[in-house]
Amino acid sequence: MSTVAPAAVKHADPSSLEKIAYESVKTIPTKEPNDQARLGYNIWISLKEKKGSIANAVKQSGARILIPEKEAVAIIENELKKSSL
Repeated sequence: MSTVAPAAVKHADPSSLEKIAYESVKTIPTKEPNDQARLGYNIWISLKEKKGSIANAVKQSGARILIPEKEAVAIIENELKKSSL
């Protein structure tokens, strides 16, 4: 039996919409890391489709965040403004 090295991971361009969305939720405390990924995905979809608000994306994500939703929305919006979105 032989083992093969895993495939190389190709990271997203730092200026891509996807990377910006996931970076905007990086500081949001969540119960599990998967909750943060789920939150980032919902923010990305919201930005990509230009539908709904950030608050709506946070609510729809179902992520178990450890701070109030309003505070999480404020943090995410602030991070997006830093990235000029």
